[in-house]
Amino acid sequence: MLGASFSLGEVGVPFFNLNAEADALPRAWSSRVLERFGGGNFKVLRMDRTPYPDEVHDYAEGLLVIDGELRLRIDGEAVTVSRGELYVVPAGVPHSVDAGSTGTLVILDVEAGRRVPPPLA
Repeated sequence: MLGASFSLGEVGVPFFNLNAEADALPRAWSSRVLERFGGGNFKVLRMDRTPYPDEVHDYAEGLLVIDGELRLRIDGEAVTVSRGELYVVPAGVPHSVDAGSTGTLVILDVEAGRRVPPPLA
């Protein structure tokens, strides 16, 4: 996928600057799929201190803060995710974002309508 900061590395592998990708988005909280891996999405978005409403998914969702801070509300409880940290919201758990979240966020999830089998034990 081509993006604002897409280039090819020395061996022709796509290279993305995640902060530049987030900054190039038309509005905050509007994610963009940069790549897909085995049915999973690797998305980036920009947080702008505004809250995001409650939502629930039938799949787990990974939230990786690249830059800044994410102020989550997980099933009513406040959770702060800092730069370099990953929080995995379990499937079926209500979550929202409180005001004050800012920076670049990567979301790891599955394609709509598709379920990923649980990891092998």
